[in-house]
Amino acid sequence: MSALRPRRRGAGVPAALVVAVLAAAVLSVMIGAKTVPPADVWHALWFPGGTENDIIVRSLRVPRTVLGVLAGVALGVAGALMQGHTRNPLADPGLLGVTQGAAFAMVLAIIVFGVSDIYGYIWFGLAGALIASVGVFAIGAVGGRGGPSPLTLALAGTAVSAFLYALTSGLVLVDEQAMDVFRFWQAGSIAGRGAGVAWQILPFIVAGLVLAMANAPGLNALSLGEDVARSLGRNVTATRALGITAVTLLTAGAVAACGALAFIGLIVPHLARALSGPDHRKLVPYSGLLGAAALLLADVTGRILARPGELEAGVVLALLGAPFFVMLVRRRKPVRL
Repeated sequence: MSALRPRRRGAGVPAALVVAVLAAAVLSVMIGAKTVPPADVWHALWFPGGTENDIIVRSLRVPRTVLGVLAGVALGVAGALMQGHTRNPLADPGLLGVTQGAAFAMVLAIIVFGVSDIYGYIWFGLAGALIASVGVFAIGAVGGRGGPSPLTLALAGTAVSAFLYALTSGLVLVDEQAMDVFRFWQAGSIAGRGAGVAWQILPFIVAGLVLAMANAPGLNALSLGEDVARSLGRNVTATRALGITAVTLLTAGAVAACGALAFIGLIVPHLARALSGPDHRKLVPYSGLLGAAALLLADVTGRILARPGELEAGVVLALLGAPFFVMLVRRRKPVRL
């Protein structure tokens, strides 16, 4: 009987995480400037009659909740992959320059092309994020025989992010509309997006999740060292490229739609690692589920704290994540790259 206990506990963890996501989703649909009772939520979902609560649930809160789940899963998984590939516990998906690439492209779309709504400039954000990531990977690979190393990848990402942030800051100074969009986007929020936004980013996130799960076994081998991974028959360059592609797709979809949601990709993998251990085949899905629950709960917390208004989810994540980040730095020894 004792031999069965680890298996039961292991099977219970993903079930508990799914329940946590569902509970957070229910709270997200119920709580806001106007609280909708559970019975009315059920009626709105399955037997809509056009009442005020039906419209609130179906038109506003369900799309917002779905987007929160997608973005949270994407950033949680991307953070786990990024920390694994860089062997840096303080790395997050923004290290690839994806966030600043999306911001620069969206601001450019508003100023140069006159795009005025999210359904238009989200595509520019996706394109900018993908191009920035490819640029970081290419710069990091210069002079390397086996592709970019964790060190060159981090340095290239930092340099490209700083350069794009400087360009973006300069552009928003000359255009008031771009400044307004950039400030709201930079704060990070899942509010004010319709169901169409979730459909736009869904293909990128699904593709990224498939690649992430395919990359997990190879990342386990890489964690033992590149030489050991090669001796086990792994192509280190291909494994790293697959992982970076997954991080790029996941992060690009999330930040283009929701802005710079800080700390999800940094903190969530550490919480997931406490449940899964070092095995990325478990760590990756656990991080995704925890990321979805964390983002939804942060969004709900922002609605409660500033009712009848609300705080953006990115602000709440920063308030909660900063102390965790300080604790993480104090408890861990400096990472040797």
